[in-house]
Amino acid sequence: MPVSKTSARAAILFTAATLALAGCSGGGDDKTTPDPDESTAEKIVEISPLNGTPMPDGRPDNPVFIVKIENTYGGEPQIGLDNADLVIEELVEGGLTRLAAFFYSDLPTKVGHVRSMRTTDIGLAAPVGGQIIASGGANKTYKEIKRAGTTIFSEDYGAPGFSSDPSKVRPYNRLINLQTVASKAKPTSIVGPYFTWTPEDAKTEPAPTESATPATEPKTARAATVRFSPGTYTDWALKGGKWIRTNSHAPRATDFKADTMIVMFAKIVDAGYTDIANNPVPETVVKGTGRAVIFNGKTVTEATWSKPNLDSTISFTGADGQPITIEPGKVFVELAPKGNGTVRLR
Repeated sequence: MPVSKTSARAAILFTAATLALAGCSGGGDDKTTPDPDESTAEKIVEISPLNGTPMPDGRPDNPVFIVKIENTYGGEPQIGLDNADLVIEELVEGGLTRLAAFFYSDLPTKVGHVRSMRTTDIGLAAPVGGQIIASGGANKTYKEIKRAGTTIFSEDYGAPGFSSDPSKVRPYNRLINLQTVASKAKPTSIVGPYFTWTPEDAKTEPAPTESATPATEPKTARAATVRFSPGTYTDWALKGGKWIRTNSHAPRATDFKADTMIVMFAKIVDAGYTDIANNPVPETVVKGTGRAVIFNGKTVTEATWSKPNLDSTISFTGADGQPITIEPGKVFVELAPKGNGTVRLR
């Protein structure tokens, strides 16, 4: 779990005070104890809550921004995904999907094309105090997200940083400048890491001994298809060690390249209203437990995901009941509907 800057400073001050007291306890004439120096204290490097990698300069001053991005041909091209720390694909009405792109370590000046928010986003934002950026949303959605305590930057309510893509028409032409939003935003507290990350010192495993029980051969795959509805699916391929969407709406050079791709099957409920085409709007319940399939390199691991509360870290356990940690790096989550969603390996 990341250690805050406040904790790091407190640790340094505590060490300094302890050394000073030790020097005084010997009668006052002992000059052999050197003056404490912060440069001799071990530097505590924080870990990014979104990708598990070290942040040698500490956490950014900005909050985590979650941009809602169109995920159909109408929104092509998707812009700025290569700068995101984490991306989640979620179900919306009509069997379509939308992306929730998390930006923290890098805030590009052009991200899009921005669309509206859903109540599912409450559970997506909560673990890292994410602030949602959207073109708008239904009144019911807006009220529920505000009631949950989540900060919203909505163009419908006059949020700064929005502009138009002259090559497109509404509602598919909205772009956002995250630098502009950051200048108006107040950082929010981050409860904990988004996932349980593999610690740096746990990556090297000891070689098995002759008496060790042989491990079960893991599943492998170099391609996969995740289906959300009869007409909506995402194709994936392992290329150069990264999981890439092969039917993406982003240019290949600037698409999000995942070190780990995770399929999480979750319960879908009725959000309580319909869109303009009278399609019921779904809400994905982002808490509880469910089946998960974790893709890292060519290895595919069956698991169970767990998230007791909306603001909890997402954890995983294997079929043997043992915890599974996620390798640090960029993660793409496919939040597929339980029952109707599928994943096929190739």
